[in-house]
Amino acid sequence: MAVSGIIFIGYVLVHMYGNLKAFAGHDAFNEYAHHIREIGEPLLPHEGFLWIVRIGLLVSLVVHVVCAFILWRRAAAARPVKYQVKKNVASSLSSRTMRWGGLALLLFVIWHLIHFTVGKVNPAGGATNDPYNLMVDSFETWWMTVIYLLAMVALGLHLHHGTFSALQTLGFTNTTSSRQRARLAGWVLAVVIAGGFSLTPLFILFGVIQ
Repeated sequence: MAVSGIIFIGYVLVHMYGNLKAFAGHDAFNEYAHHIREIGEPLLPHEGFLWIVRIGLLVSLVVHVVCAFILWRRAAAARPVKYQVKKNVASSLSSRTMRWGGLALLLFVIWHLIHFTVGKVNPAGGATNDPYNLMVDSFETWWMTVIYLLAMVALGLHLHHGTFSALQTLGFTNTTSSRQRARLAGWVLAVVIAGGFSLTPLFILFGVIQ
C-alpha cells in the first residue's frame, strides 16, 4: 500500500504541474497536452507511453484498494467488539478520514475520467479535442468547481496522513526527528498538491483564466 501510494504521489505531482500550464495560456496548455501523447515516439506508438502510464496507474489503484480492504479486515478482526466510548485524542482528522476520504477520491477519479477522458458531463459544452477550452468551460460552471475543490480537500487529507504512513511503513520514521520530518513532508505535499490543483479552477471561476 505504501509503494502504490508513493506512485500516486509522483503522478499527482506531475499532473498538477501540467494543470498549472493553464496559466501560460491556450496554446501552451494544448501543446503540453499534445506533447505527452508523443513521448517515446518513434520507439513507442502514438500515446504508447501514455498507455503504459495508465496501465501502471490502474495496477497501482487495484493494489491500493485491495490493500486498504485487507487492512480494514485485519483491524476489524483484531477488535471484534467496538469501543463503547471512543475518544479521538491522539489521532488527526486526516487519519480518521483515510477510509472514507479514499472512497471519495475513488469516486472522483471515476467522475474525472468520465468528464475529461471517456465522455463529457459538462453542461456548458466544450470541444473534447481542445483540452484548454474543455477545462475552462468546465470550471466556469460553479458546481463543477465545487465538486473539484471538495475532492482536493479529500486529497489533501489523504496525502497528509498517507505520506507519513508510507514513510513509516518503509522504515523511515525510526527516530523522533525522522517522524517529525515525515509529518512535515505530509503537510508540505498536502498543501502543495491540493493547493496547486485548486489554483486553476479557482482562477477560471473568477475569470482570471479565460
